Amino acid sequence: MSQYLIKNVSLVDDSVVDIEIANGLITRIGSSLESTAAQIDGSGMVALAGFVDLHTHLREPGFEESETVLTGSRAAAKGGYTAIHPMANTNPVADNAAVVEQVHNLGKRAGYVQVQPIGAVTKGLEGKQLAELHKMNISEAKVRVFSDDGKCVSDALLMRRALEYVKPFGGVIAQHAQDPALTVNAQMNEGALATKLGLTGWPATAESAIIARDCLLAEATGSRLHVCHVSTRSAVDVIRWAKSRGINVTAEVAPHHLLLTEDLAKDYNALYKVNPPLRSSDDVVAVREALADGTIDIVATDHAPHPAENKTCAWGEAAFGMLGLETAASVVYTVMVKSGLMNLKRFQEVMSLAPATISGLAEQGQNLVEQGVANIVLLNTSAKYDFGTPSESKSANNPFVGQELYGKVEHVFYKGLQTVKNGAVVDLDNK
Repeated sequence: MSQYLIKNVSLVDDSVVDIEIANGLITRIGSSLESTAAQIDGSGMVALAGFVDLHTHLREPGFEESETVLTGSRAAAKGGYTAIHPMANTNPVADNAAVVEQVHNLGKRAGYVQVQPIGAVTKGLEGKQLAELHKMNISEAKVRVFSDDGKCVSDALLMRRALEYVKPFGGVIAQHAQDPALTVNAQMNEGALATKLGLTGWPATAESAIIARDCLLAEATGSRLHVCHVSTRSAVDVIRWAKSRGINVTAEVAPHHLLLTEDLAKDYNALYKVNPPLRSSDDVVAVREALADGTIDIVATDHAPHPAENKTCAWGEAAFGMLGLETAASVVYTVMVKSGLMNLKRFQEVMSLAPATISGLAEQGQNLVEQGVANIVLLNTSAKYDFGTPSESKSANNPFVGQELYGKVEHVFYKGLQTVKNGAVVDLDNK
């Protein structure tokens, strides 16, 4: 395996060091290190633990026209990720050991990131019967996180049983918080703009009510609950209340909910149609504050690729979803760090350390220390640029094209293997 010496790179504590990588590990951290290894000039960059995404859609098996495990892994690497968690809404659904092992093995073959599958909570995502939770947990894929994302586990009894079932092996249920009865035919955030556009509104209560119910179920069972893509002030209030009671709940926010607002829907551009929808400016302020103060624990991309024909069409016919893997770090750095809402230490926590802890990934989300696994991203914090094409994803529904952002991923190492060099994904022998 190749050896590298990263020279003059900053850490989250603002110290400037050299970092030596060999045999998949960080072998030395110090000043003025000498080595015959390939050298990388880290001047003007910060070295961080490789990012971990707890919410990704890779579409394989079944929807390979949108994305594959390989193309999604390349997109993840380009965005600074060394681990991703693909959701279960594939075809067939990842509700059994065979499918999660297939996805897991495709990830190993691709070789760019750790692909840790998320298993379905219910069979076929139908919300009627629990999936093979234990079998997925003891499979080669070692599934720890379960979600019907894209659909809410709306049956309270079934949700309670799921929480109870995963508790003995330390699993976590990740809920898509959307009361289906309150969102029938919903198209965008409920409010004056939805009324003006003639689109069915999506009330904040549909999110916060399910979160409140599930927090109470988590408290009753003593199990672990994770809330997907928090998007409203009312949801933040519920989660803050639940944490004050000591309920074992964690939460995520997607990059687009930190930056974009419902106003982008005014021209019926389906690029901005997403589930949950883009919200009001007040909601954006609330989720930013919650991420900064720890009420929201992590950033997760909800990377949702779609073929062009499903997004370049009438709003009502378009699919919900946006790309996020390649742009997440820059969005979060610009919105949260550049603005002064959080420092680099907190940035590393929400992008790497905390999601790895929630999922239980032993070799991910580690502070950069000697003899630690070399999962490292070098972020150029001064680079200011516009996102454009080409993308590593097979899809093009990226809402951040043309956005002026800071924080460019320059180099990435996954277990000591360089996957990104000078901002470009390295071609690996993974065919």
